[in-house]
Amino acid sequence: MAKGYLVVCYREIRDPEKLMKYAELAPKAMLPQGANILVRDGRVEAFEDGLKQRTVVVEFPSYEAALDAYKSPEYQAAVAALGDGAVRDFRIVEGVD
Repeated sequence: MAKGYLVVCYREIRDPEKLMKYAELAPKAMLPQGANILVRDGRVEAFEDGLKQRTVVVEFPSYEAALDAYKSPEYQAAVAALGDGAVRDFRIVEGVD
């Protein structure tokens, strides 16, 4: 079974305090779903039309597990805490088996 990946590229951070609250809640919501945080705000070099901003990559045991984590009430509470604090390009993708 192919793994699932949550990939988030931040286009703009509007409220660092809201982002900090989200960053506190989001891992607590995802780790019970089997999340493995691979990338979280390390060094970034942007190419083509990319933005040199915060980037997050989280690995899940499956695509379905990633979707379930995103849809969970706990993660949605983290999203609500972030609110308008950031503009993100957020996607869940299926890995190559």
